Amino acid sequence: KKNVTILMDDGAHKPPTKAGIVNAYKRLVKESKEGDVAFCHYSGHGGRLPDDNGDEEDGYDETLIPVDYDKKGQIRDDDLLKILVHPLQEGVTMTCLMDCCHSGTVLDLPYRFTSDGDLEEMEINDRTNFKDALWTGMGLGVGMAAGNAIGNAVVSAVTPDPEMMILGGGPNAIHEYSDTDCCVIS
Repeated sequence: KKNVTILMDDGAHKPPTKAGIVNAYKRLVKESKEGDVAFCHYSGHGGRLPDDNGDEEDGYDETLIPVDYDKKGQIRDDDLLKILVHPLQEGVTMTCLMDCCHSGTVLDLPYRFTSDGDLEEMEINDRTNFKDALWTGMGLGVGMAAGNAIGNAVVSAVTPDPEMMILGGGPNAIHEYSDTDCCVIS
């Protein structure tokens, strides 16, 4: 039980407020160490808001909708990427199940796997901003230098090797299953 956080609007648990959800995700990332397997499950309302930084092909950020969204706002996919994915330590395997509307790209991962009969391979999302895809704990100067190096390497690569991507705190292959409600980070 000490490794499990439950937020539920049932009156018996802490409610799934914006602060509660964000803090639970931050705690999960902070406490996960190399070799750990983490599972993150969100079952609730999902939505979308107009894209506020130009990184969405469809013009909308996907969101999680906490119980206090009317006062505190929704949790954007850009924020989930920065809170839950970027700071994840190398060697941690995390599976995220997002059971909500508009959840196919709610983690804004840089690779997408679509198995639709026509395309059955991973493809890079060319709208991914690798300069922003840095670990939360890095200093600004080091972070910008590393971001520029990563961004330049990705842009110059003809066929990037997903196993060599340096995101999520290390060389983790990051997959996004955009045609289901399940996102897997391994």
